[in-house]
This record gives sequence, structure tokens and C-alpha cells, in this order.
Amino acid sequence: MVGNEDATQALPGSVDAWLTAQIPDYRGPGRLEKFGFGQSNPTYKLRSASGDYVLRRKPLGPLLPKAHAIEREFQVLRALHGSGVPVPRVRAFCDDTTLLGAAFYVMDFVPGRIFYDQRLPGLSAAERSAIFDSMNATVASLHAVDPAAVGLEHYGRGENFLERQVALWTRQYRASEGQRIAAMEELIAWLPKHLPPDQPSRIFHGDLRLDNMIFHASEPRVVALLDWELSTIGDPLADFAYHAMVWRIGADLFRGFGDLDRGALGIPEEADYIKLYCARTGRSALPNWNFYLAYSLFRGAAILQGVWRRAQNGQASSADAIQVGAKAAPLAELGWTIARSASN
Repeated sequence: MVGNEDATQALPGSVDAWLTAQIPDYRGPGRLEKFGFGQSNPTYKLRSASGDYVLRRKPLGPLLPKAHAIEREFQVLRALHGSGVPVPRVRAFCDDTTLLGAAFYVMDFVPGRIFYDQRLPGLSAAERSAIFDSMNATVASLHAVDPAAVGLEHYGRGENFLERQVALWTRQYRASEGQRIAAMEELIAWLPKHLPPDQPSRIFHGDLRLDNMIFHASEPRVVALLDWELSTIGDPLADFAYHAMVWRIGADLFRGFGDLDRGALGIPEEADYIKLYCARTGRSALPNWNFYLAYSLFRGAAILQGVWRRAQNGQASSADAIQVGAKAAPLAELGWTIARSASN
């Protein structure tokens, strides 16, 4: 069993045997090295005689309903392989919890760079601009995929997507609720009353952050889009708004750049980034944008509340989970500010 406290350890022999049976070119013995990132599902680099892989598993212990759905990650990654959306190749999924204490899957290790700070310190303005352009192109390429064309037409229900999502994240928030957050109560009341019309459904990634993308080692090009735990079929504008909410978040809140000199940094303005996405997806504009932003901040706050709760329960995958979870309240407050402006 691999515990949260382990930085590196030999892979149990039973898991080595299972991988040898499941992956034709796998040769053990394997060793696991825990990555330092990830708030949700513990993720490890799996070193073996046949090369490097990535092993991703559910946390140990009781889990919230529908959370940590790595089986869905495996399904969507397998479907998108070869679609033009950059994803790692998945190799095997295991739901036998006796091997590692929780379900897990193995995928190819994709070398490259991961940027954890949206402001991209250390890069030139031109490099930042190119990184954002590639990120925009990657999101647009995902939202251009017809789910039925890759066998994902039954991966989720697109109709009434936002209504169901608001209800889902309200339940998730209630299940991990700590100290009362007044702005969350306001959003829980406001969002169901201001739902926009359904958009044509697309594959909804659910967590389109910069640090969920691997960039080429020397080129400003996305080579892998990671962390598909929250993916489903749904409204692509909600997916894009969650991706774009960092334009509204300050640098001191959650690695945003809403209060920075974006022109000097080479980061496009929100309106220009939206225009680029629209051009790539064949849209003229993004309707009800403030609703989508308010919803995204509400959803982000609910996710961070879950991070906080896992830290309280001793199930956190990252050492800074309590500090990260504490960002839920200011995110909700920002979301409520945007919601009020949408109502005026």
C-alpha cells in the first residue's frame, strides 16, 4: 500500500506482476516517486526497467460521492488518444483495491515543462505570449471534438448541464462545509435563478489550468493535457470560463494576474484571449460571460473547500492543502461580486 507520506518506495511485487500481465512492454521491478503537486489524486512517477510511466490513484479512506473519478480519467484519455488533443497514452486501469489500497491507472510519462505560476516568472514577454497562444489553441481543439466521433457520446448528459452542475457543486460544498461562507450562500441562491440557455455539448475537461498542461521542453507548445478527473459532457463555455477566471483573480489570491500589468508581461488581455478562442471555435462572442465567471468562481470555491476538508480529515495529497483550501472564501466573494454586476 502506498501512503501519502511516502516520497519514494519500491512497487509491491503484486503490482509489478499485475503490470507485467497488463502492459506488454512493461518490465519491473518498479519504484514509485511521489510528485509534489496534486491536491486530489496522489500521482507518482513509476520508474522501471522498461522506462518511466505515471501511476495515479485515488486517495485512501472514505471519499465524497463522485469525487476522485480516476476511472473516468482513464476512459476519456483512452478515447482522445489520436484525436489531435494532446493527451498521454494510458496503459492499464486497476479497480482491485487490494493491490495499492485504492483504484489506480498507469499512463506514459510525458517529458516537458509544467508551469505552476500563471504569471510565468523567468520567461520573456514573447515566450509568455506564445505559451498563452498554445494554451488557447489546446482548449479550442478540445472543444472542437465531437464527443460521438471519439466514442464519448454517453460520457455525460449535456442537457440542463449548468442546472445539474450548480446542484452538484452545492452538494459537494455542503458535504465539506466548515465555517460559513456568506458569499457561497448568496451564489447558491443566485445561480439557479440566472441559468443561461444550453450550449451545444462538448467534452468538458473541468480543470483547464496552466499547471494541468505539459509544455515541450524547449518550445512554447502543449504536449499533454492532464488531470481529467472532473471531465464529462457539458457546456464548453463553462469549461472555458473556469480556464479564464485567472484574469479576474489577483496575484496574492491564487496565482492570478488580474491586478498585474499584463501588457508588460506579454499576457493577453481577457478580451483578446476570448476573441482568439472564438476565432478558433467559430464563435462570434461568448454570451452570458459574467454568469459563467460567477459560476466558475463558485465551483472553484467548492473544490477548494473539499481540499480543506480532506486536510482536516488527514487525507490531503499535498502538504499545503490547508493553505490552498483557505482560498475558498475569497474566491466565492469575487464570484458574488461578478454575479451582482451581472444582475445590474
